[in-house]
Amino acid sequence: MGRSNQLSEVQLAFMRALWDLGEGSGREVQEALESLGRALAPTTVATVLGRLEKRGLVTHRREGRQYIYRATVSQQEMQRSVISRVTDTLFRGDVTALFSQLLRARDIGPGDLAQVKALIEARERETGRGSSETEDADQELAQDPD
Repeated sequence: MGRSNQLSEVQLAFMRALWDLGEGSGREVQEALESLGRALAPTTVATVLGRLEKRGLVTHRREGRQYIYRATVSQQEMQRSVISRVTDTLFRGDVTALFSQLLRARDIGPGDLAQVKALIEARERETGRGSSETEDADQELAQDPD
């Protein structure tokens, strides 16, 4: 994703609203934001949508007298870009340190841990690596961005 991924909390709320809506008018985006606990004036909504459009994250089409907005980047693309940036800048590319921090920073229930283990096992099967291989192979797998 070649677009800037440094979004403010408000801008991220706009993107979430558009991802949830698929597409929508300024009023529909405003209502979606209100349901997320962000009551904003119509002029503010239009201004932020315009700024997101200038950054290439949002586009619009005209329908009658109103603009219909949609995100040009998927939530998954944005997540991948942000995680990649955090991994590279804050953790200096050390994926193991990132996972360690995630596991320590949150209260993770047994169900969540089981899902993470299943994802790791599925990834190991995809790459042809079993759990009996060396720690170096595990670290290489953790550093693989895809």
